[in-house]
Amino acid sequence: MQNSTPHAGGRSSRTGGYRERLGPSLWILVAAAVAAPMAALVVSPIDTTVALVVGGVVGVLLIALILAAAPVVEVRGGELRAGRAHIGVEHLGAPEVHVGDDARHARGAGLDPRSWHLIRGGIDGIVVIPVIDPDDPTTAWVISSRTPDRLSAAVRRAQLTRRTPSR
Repeated sequence: MQNSTPHAGGRSSRTGGYRERLGPSLWILVAAAVAAPMAALVVSPIDTTVALVVGGVVGVLLIALILAAAPVVEVRGGELRAGRAHIGVEHLGAPEVHVGDDARHARGAGLDPRSWHLIRGGIDGIVVIPVIDPDDPTTAWVISSRTPDRLSAAVRRAQLTRRTPSR
């Protein structure tokens, strides 16, 4: 469930636009779909037709809720948004991309408890972006991404756009 684009909302890629929904893995969706036959089995002593309808509704509803609740990571308008949290890119340092064993370490033993986290299981890439605002107690933002290079590049572009005066 990946929806990452080099631009968002019709903006050019020079503005640093980026959007990615951190949807669940296929196995999570399959596990949610297993609830449908279980719900149907519970209702089957009453009526098999009703049981099939209830099972279908439960399965579709669970999958829809899981997909709707998936957080969105977005860089737009000089802001980094991750879920409901947001921060201006001028308060951020240079992003660091981590994949593979490096990402596992960044999510585990290397994770600073003072940093802000949006970590999702099943997504290998991690982007660590230090917070350079001295008044902010948060040391960094740690964000899962299926395309960590693109997220990192979008943050850098947005920072350059913010620092460059418009003509």
